[in-house]
Amino acid sequence: MTKIVYNRCYGGFGLSDKAVIRYAELKGLKVYVERENGLSVTFWTLPPEERTDILLTEDWYSATNEQRMRSNEMYDRYTIQARDISRTDPILIQVVEELGEHASGDFAKLAITEVETGVRYRIDEYDGFESVMTVEDYDWSVA
Repeated sequence: MTKIVYNRCYGGFGLSDKAVIRYAELKGLKVYVERENGLSVTFWTLPPEERTDILLTEDWYSATNEQRMRSNEMYDRYTIQARDISRTDPILIQVVEELGEHASGDFAKLAITEVETGVRYRIDEYDGFESVMTVEDYDWSVA
């Protein structure tokens, strides 16, 4: 059986700060938490002094396209984004099992389901509410 993490409420898949930090710890990554205006949080795997190619908001509009692309690439490479983690990642599974409801982000209620190993599945989503569906869950028409 293969375990899959999904969101079972309206809002959207997301991890709590505690879950991201635990995920990084289990992955062996040092994480640098950066809070902006108390609202948004970025989880960096690169210390601030090494982020020389990352554009600050005030630099963005005066930057060249090449500088913006390099900045975006570095951001993607050196931050942890919940949306980029495989839903079958064993470490993600461990974090959700360990933390339970405390693994869920602000607008999420994470759950784990299991499907037979080798079975094709997909995660269907409506307004953030997700369902793990297999081929057998659909009625197919034949042309």
